[in-house]
Amino acid sequence: MYRIGQIAKLADVTPDTIRYYEKQQMMDHEVRTEGGFRLYTEKDLQRLRFIRHARQLGFTLDSIRELLSIRIDPEHHTCQESKSIVQARLSEVQARIEELQTMQRSLQRLNDACCGTAHSSIYCSILETLEQGVRSETKGC
Repeated sequence: MYRIGQIAKLADVTPDTIRYYEKQQMMDHEVRTEGGFRLYTEKDLQRLRFIRHARQLGFTLDSIRELLSIRIDPEHHTCQESKSIVQARLSEVQARIEELQTMQRSLQRLNDACCGTAHSSIYCSILETLEQGVRSETKGC
């Protein structure tokens, strides 16, 4: 059995994170010491690591709850349920990558257009381009 500080350290989270997951009903503590300290089992540690890894992959708390539900009661669920949750997250990540690649290309064009010398920024191509982008966005409004 682990106290909250011990299990937090083993799972590489803070005790506050564990309390938060408890409030979100993703974890619970069934056992307390006579002094009222929470006690956690190896199974709790496994669940906490599951949650932490899922969070690192960017899953929402709702998605993690669903995955935990599938994990806890595998006889009433299919792999397809887990896979559909992962596919949804993968689609989100792919969309974000495309957004970031578009941003990268735009920043690269801004960078390439600037001479980068120490002359006055009165005619700075970066500032002018950004200003024109603002003007073209507001013209459409």
